[in-house]
Amino acid sequence: MSRKDILIISNYFPPETGAAPNRIYSLAENLTKNGYNTTVLCPLPNYPFGSIFKEYKGSFIKKTNEDDLTVYRLWLWANNSKNKFIRLFSMLSFSLTLFFFLLFKKTPKKVIIQCSPLFVGFFAVLVSKLKGKKVILNVSDLWPLAGLEMGILNKGFYYSILEKIEVFNYKNSHLIMGQSEEILTHISKKMPDKNTFLYRNYPDFKTPIIQGTKSSEKIKIVYAGLLGIAQGIYKICQEIELPKNIEFHIYGNGPEAELITKIAQEKDNIFYHNSISREKLHEELQEYQLTLIPLKNRIYGSVPSKIFEYSRLGLPILYLSEGEGSDLVVKNKLGYSIASNDFKALNEFLESLNNKSISLPLKTDIIDTVERNFDLDIQFKKFLQSISIF
Repeated sequence: MSRKDILIISNYFPPETGAAPNRIYSLAENLTKNGYNTTVLCPLPNYPFGSIFKEYKGSFIKKTNEDDLTVYRLWLWANNSKNKFIRLFSMLSFSLTLFFFLLFKKTPKKVIIQCSPLFVGFFAVLVSKLKGKKVILNVSDLWPLAGLEMGILNKGFYYSILEKIEVFNYKNSHLIMGQSEEILTHISKKMPDKNTFLYRNYPDFKTPIIQGTKSSEKIKIVYAGLLGIAQGIYKICQEIELPKNIEFHIYGNGPEAELITKIAQEKDNIFYHNSISREKLHEELQEYQLTLIPLKNRIYGSVPSKIFEYSRLGLPILYLSEGEGSDLVVKNKLGYSIASNDFKALNEFLESLNNKSISLPLKTDIIDTVERNFDLDIQFKKFLQSISIF
């Protein structure tokens, strides 16, 4: 059987770390395993530090072959500024580089476009439309709605432009993948006749064999991920009241890293470990009893990938938000859920955990649930069927 060609366009890709690069790499890898010649188009690596990685500096376009994937990395003006205009300019720099690359370079007729960022999605959809490509839009966040709910955007002229771009992207796609039921509901309201597919962010690694929990006087809670505005880890560090027997450990990097470093030096039971590789993190997470997955504001459509990643490791979850993510944690008995910014309830939970008036689900039970309900292979086979028809 002859292999088929497909292109993936994404703003994030390894060696960058985090949920988005992991998800896109898993998608590319599985397409290749299932008979596709897969090409990936992404920026020069810069996330989450806001500067191009040392080994890629000085390049405008860098082509590599990695794990049977052809990868083109394009220039962008990288930064990690909190200023929304500077961040917008950075996004547009990659969008324009991407647009002209796609315009003049021969690429596969079938293309998967990661959206968000919204402008990257727009320019990729626009040039794909001009060149008659078959577009599969992968919607992981509902911009501009997510920006409005996070307080980054306000309704007005600029917001209305973003809404028009959003609809343009949906309208000119042949299939839309959504990472949550809420995303698909939102899209169906705007485009009732559009073909959609629920594609959860299930990780692609084997579940570990649980050897048994080591006895310890300490209860160790962990957060691992981006230290950004949406997660609100610094605010949690300020408000959390840790009983003497409970520790809070933080892994990751991002805009709040310096503030978290400082508060970890001031508070005895808070520890900051910076960033480590995904493989090393998975090893270290086995030493923890509970993971924290927070969203500073409830964002419609958002279901953090950490729910699927860390439950696959058997780690009980304390979810600090509402919506579909909360429902998944509670329904599947993966842990507990508390509303965003309800620090009183959070501290009461910690005290109950400390005095053993509540107990955490067993790691083996969580892994059993994950293997029954969150199976990437089953989901991917259905996805392949959905994209084979055009």
